[in-house]
Amino acid sequence: MPANGYPLNGRVILHIDMNAFYCSVHEAVEPEKYGGKALAVAGSVELRKGIIVTCSYVARARGVKTGMLVREALKLCPNLILIRPDFDLYRQFSRRFMKIAYDYSPLVETMSIDECYVDITGSKSFGTPLHIAQTIQSRIREELGLPCSIGVAPNKLLAKMASDMKKPNGISVLRKRDVPGVLWPHPCALLFGIGKKTADKLKRLQIHTLGQLAHADERLLTNHFGVMGAWLKRAANGEDDAPVNPEREQSKSIGHTTTLPVNYTQRADLHRVFLNLADQVGRRLRKQELLAHTVQVTIRDPDMKTITRAAKLTEPSESADDFYRMACKLFDAYWKEGDPVRLVGLTLQNLTSRQESAVQLDLFSYQKQPVKEKLNRTLDKLRDKYGESAVLTAGMLGDDPSTLIRNAKVRGTSLQMDHLRLKGLEVEDDS
Repeated sequence: MPANGYPLNGRVILHIDMNAFYCSVHEAVEPEKYGGKALAVAGSVELRKGIIVTCSYVARARGVKTGMLVREALKLCPNLILIRPDFDLYRQFSRRFMKIAYDYSPLVETMSIDECYVDITGSKSFGTPLHIAQTIQSRIREELGLPCSIGVAPNKLLAKMASDMKKPNGISVLRKRDVPGVLWPHPCALLFGIGKKTADKLKRLQIHTLGQLAHADERLLTNHFGVMGAWLKRAANGEDDAPVNPEREQSKSIGHTTTLPVNYTQRADLHRVFLNLADQVGRRLRKQELLAHTVQVTIRDPDMKTITRAAKLTEPSESADDFYRMACKLFDAYWKEGDPVRLVGLTLQNLTSRQESAVQLDLFSYQKQPVKEKLNRTLDKLRDKYGESAVLTAGMLGDDPSTLIRNAKVRGTSLQMDHLRLKGLEVEDDS
């Protein structure tokens, strides 16, 4: 590799991973209140029944982990400070750190609210790869007050692996020639993309380490894993040709789930939750100018047993009414009256562009459809201007968490990327 750190033939990829992002944002905004303390962002703070969404490194040092019940976390760390999620605030900081990344390359691929890949192969004018990584990390820390870890590598897979090596505030370089010494001694589960089931299956084949996987017979892997078998062997050897894709792909699904404050057993209560979920997924769908062909519901009971059921709509739709009716139909078909429900979700699938979809209207709907679409557009404009609660039906009212998904402060997930509208080099700014 030349002295400037750029290969003659090949790429240089950064993976930027924000450290304990949600908690770090709260520390940056209110350092006197949260700086250097054991923090956790959790859903149901008051009820102590929620799940830890994320926690600070101080809390992690005391045994607190993501996914842990709040009451369990408080036993391990009695002085743990619990914070309700503020997704609107997180989205603001996400936009800002993405803008910094865009200053060094137009090739930025957003993976979630707190991580992205950056292809800096053509960014020699900004310095060596290590210098660019150090500069981005310093700017994020100084301008936003946030820590991040950055992996520097010749492909996305190794960049992701490298960013996990030093947390928080680390920068790691992982070259392909480093793979045998750095990765091969470790269990297969360490490799990004290998889950527990795959790792267990590899163990049954007497493949325990990444080194063994790298040298495994490809035909054996293909026989047991199909097309994924070849990928497993290539990945264990540090090979990955996937490009950094700056174009945001059309959403493959749009959904919301909500954990209920108590176990619901009444049909009317559960239908109200689906009404609120349908309202908001419909809003998000229309903002992206998409239509949905399929509705899926998720139902989880107090024992954490989860079922999902889906059905195709008679015609692609953007209407919350259609989503609500189908969700209730699916739910009623698979739910026994009186059974307790802990969590429900509604997801729209098989999405297509509204402009490209030729909706086949039947004899009875062709007159109603334009009226319904016009009404949706009018109501959307009113809510865009006056807030999500400006126009509600009586059935949407209640005190369960589904009513809160209209509140941008508490709504969202790390994978929900609606807040980013990437066009060329620009990231949309609400300010």
